Amino acid sequence: MKKKSTGQTSAKIEREIEALKKMPDSEVDFSDIPLQNADDPRWKNAIVGRFYRPIKIPIALRLDADVLAWLKSQGEGYQSRINEILRRQMMAELKH
Repeated sequence: MKKKSTGQTSAKIEREIEALKKMPDSEVDFSDIPLQNADDPRWKNAIVGRFYRPIKIPIALRLDADVLAWLKSQGEGYQSRINEILRRQMMAELKH
């Protein structure tokens, strides 16, 4: 039977982590990490940010009634659609 983790890190591991934090990047050995090539066919269907879940902040937002009706007419998830529309616009502006 496997031991269950107590969630506590041993003092030895804590010391190792602290030593790694202090080590400059130039001394870190990356030789065992494979390079990621954007042209690699395994990555052709990858979606950037697919598993990125930003923190949601509740706000009060006033919209024109016709805009809200249009968003709601497309089914459930109108708030997510508002976020998607705003994110697309933000990303388009960041590219310039």
